[in-house]
Amino acid sequence: MSSFSSAKEIWDKLEVTHEGTSEVKETKIGLLNLSYENFKMEPDEDIKKMFDRFSVIFNGLKGYGEILPEDKLVRKLIYSLPEV
Repeated sequence: MSSFSSAKEIWDKLEVTHEGTSEVKETKIGLLNLSYENFKMEPDEDIKKMFDRFSVIFNGLKGYGEILPEDKLVRKLIYSLPEV
């Protein structure tokens, strides 16, 4: 016999299990924003690895509803390249 009495209870449990509580969600968003703000190309990184790492951050933010404008993303990538 199930310990849940309604579909709402089941949904709430699944949501917390999958996404975490609102506090956990806010912490994850904060960490992703920090990673975004501090993003720089690593010395041993090629463009592909850099972009892959950037995509993980961007997609993580997008998954939490934090959509960044495309022009801001492009500028961030350009400014993250090492000076020549």
